[in-house]
Amino acid sequence: MLLINTTVCDLCGTCVGVCPESALLLNQTLSVIADKCTDCSVCVSICPVAALKQEK
Repeated sequence: MLLINTTVCDLCGTCVGVCPESALLLNQTLSVIADKCTDCSVCVSICPVAALKQEK
């Protein structure tokens, strides 16, 4: 499961652009579509402010 630290996330959108499943949405906040997320961790590794974390 992907966890988003909303206090750290600066809404840059970098993770949205690299998600191979289009499982991230960016509006006023960043959110994850759990049914689409495959826990690949691409977004976690690319986040410039370390706002994303995989919880197993």
